[in-house]
Amino acid sequence: MSDLVPLTGEPLALDLVNTRPAAGDLLASPDGLRAWWTLEADRLPEGPPTEVMAADLAGVLAVREHVARALARVRTGAEPAAADLAALNRAQRAAPAISELVWTGSAVTATRRRDGTPGVRLAACLAEAAAALLADPAATRIRECEADDCVMLFVATHPRRRWCAAARCGNRMRVARHYQRHKPR
Repeated sequence: MSDLVPLTGEPLALDLVNTRPAAGDLLASPDGLRAWWTLEADRLPEGPPTEVMAADLAGVLAVREHVARALARVRTGAEPAAADLAALNRAQRAAPAISELVWTGSAVTATRRRDGTPGVRLAACLAEAAAALLADPAATRIRECEADDCVMLFVATHPRRRWCAAARCGNRMRVARHYQRHKPR
């Protein structure tokens, strides 16, 4: 893609990997991470802090790299590298989720929370989402977009799906094919 517009709506771990479109890196800076975190806020247990630190970005980028490498192997049926799985496990252990119980005066409520800095909590949440995706049989249905200049990944929910998004790459590819068929000779 020639633009740096995030592809969202896939499993959270894929959305993370898809922050590396062919044209650049959406998470190249703490501000980029904050923008993506804000975009994904409804799928995460907490929204972004007012300021995202470089250390927060480093942790998320490390998770992204391990997820990308592990997914590249798992989606073809190959064994992922032990180092990638170990790194994702470490990220989850850095801020394990607990169900914190609180008496509200009339009932007990349980709230999921994690300790640590915002970046460590986000990295743990993303590593947990990656673990769920890697362990899901649907991981073998993950495909790369067939558009010439796109590297986005998606879960093929339909066997004929070829592009990351119809409005994103599908339309461009259909227009290009139409032009090729109808161009003057």
